[in-house]
Amino acid sequence: MKVDLFISRDIEEPYAEIHSDSLTPNIQKAMDLLETDGIISGDDESNSILAVKKGQDIVLLDFEDIYMIRVEDKQTKVFTENKDYLVKKPLYQIEENLDSNFVRVSKATIVNLRKIKRVAPSLKGMMFIELKNGLKDNISRKYLADFKNALDL
Repeated sequence: MKVDLFISRDIEEPYAEIHSDSLTPNIQKAMDLLETDGIISGDDESNSILAVKKGQDIVLLDFEDIYMIRVEDKQTKVFTENKDYLVKKPLYQIEENLDSNFVRVSKATIVNLRKIKRVAPSLKGMMFIELKNGLKDNISRKYLADFKNALDL
């Protein structure tokens, strides 16, 4: 498929036009992505994707590839096995569209339960979490009950 991008500072709101002889599943996904500003949820939760940025590129990540989403230096970052990306949306907006495999562990962090390597006690009633890609964070006391419920503990 041929794709053309025209950047103009004269338009008030970005828009997209798609020209095709039929509506294919990929075109429908692209339309859904553009209309929802970055998050697509299909009928099957495993088909859910998140649009993120790496430099000037836009990358579509499957939810299953996401390890952690965390706010650092007032930027929302999405971490995969060995890369990190930026998202313009605040954490709470991303959280609303994630599937049940994701749980908030602190004010600034959401983790994918399927990517947890281990959980251990930490300081002052908090828990420490390590993901399979080596990322680490603390589960704050405020979110500990929700975390345990998500794990059926």
